[in-house]
Amino acid sequence: MRSTNPQALRDPPCGIVSPSVPVFRVHHVRHLDHSTYVLRFDRRGFEFEPGQYVNLGVQGSIAMREYSIYSGAGDDFLEVLIREIEGGLVSRALGRCQPGDALSVQGPYGHFLTDPRERSSSLYLFIGTGTGVSPFHCLVRSYPDLEYLVLHGVRTDKERYDISAFDSSRYVSCVTRSGGGDFHGRVTRYLRENPVDPACLCYLCGNSDMIYEAYALLRGQGVPLDHLRAEIYF
Repeated sequence: MRSTNPQALRDPPCGIVSPSVPVFRVHHVRHLDHSTYVLRFDRRGFEFEPGQYVNLGVQGSIAMREYSIYSGAGDDFLEVLIREIEGGLVSRALGRCQPGDALSVQGPYGHFLTDPRERSSSLYLFIGTGTGVSPFHCLVRSYPDLEYLVLHGVRTDKERYDISAFDSSRYVSCVTRSGGGDFHGRVTRYLRENPVDPACLCYLCGNSDMIYEAYALLRGQGVPLDHLRAEIYF
């Protein structure tokens, strides 16, 4: 199990912005609900592998945070999916950006990647909660021929952000607080009631409680250690 921290549930201590960090300009902020938005900004030739993350902040601020890349490898822009955290310095500041505002971007970082030798012959199970769906959006957009199933845990069906990006037959929303969606209950309950094929390559992204529980369930269903990858949002 590999664990990194692409996007904190609560903003961690501030990082320092180096004066040498290049400037990226905001294109726009696309609000998805009252607290969640997609921030689009310049790519400027920035290269990354789908599944990686960036360290991002408003130019001139000492505060930066880690966010999974949401846009595809072939897009001529960069996007991140952000949930505004109550009291969160960076998530609030980024959500108030206007077109043309300057950002500092560092990276890319992370090892939440797919192996090109496996992509043409493997079935991927992507399990995410909330904005933990972000790297899967990037992976599916980058590799349109990928065989996958997304399990997306959300509180309400309104939190199924940009579901049109996924093949409807390959996306299962696990809704906990309202009607609607594809399954009522947590993603871990879905896994208990729908055991997975141990041959699947399983990628987990979201809060630590979900990942630890899902990891144990998948291991109990026979998924080998080398078929599990995890990215924890602390």
